Amino acid sequence: MKIKYLDGALLKKVFIGAANNLEKNKDEVDALNVFPVPDGDTGTNMSLTFQTALKHIMNLEDESVENIAFAAANGSLMGARGNSGVILSQLLRGFANGLKGKNKANAKLLAKAFKQASDTAY
Repeated sequence: MKIKYLDGALLKKVFIGAANNLEKNKDEVDALNVFPVPDGDTGTNMSLTFQTALKHIMNLEDESVENIAFAAANGSLMGARGNSGVILSQLLRGFANGLKGKNKANAKLLAKAFKQASDTAY
């Protein structure tokens, strides 16, 4: 079956999968961290930040793409750990702003949201 759009339920699954994948690979991400100091906690901080974002998502009743994205953004900001967590929260904020007012998103709108995520983080 070809997916033509992303609705809130599918975006929720995407965020759950992303959080699980980050948790499984946090040690590998930790090992990548060498700048500005090799403190080795980037993956751990990002994973903990994403877990807080998930808690906010799981508490939603209205699961539009906009609400899921903004819950992730708000949760990640509230639970941001370290610089990497703050940067992740800004990526999610930009992504959410790109989906503002939308119940579902097609590929073109998702590309716009990803671009806005990148711009916001910079």
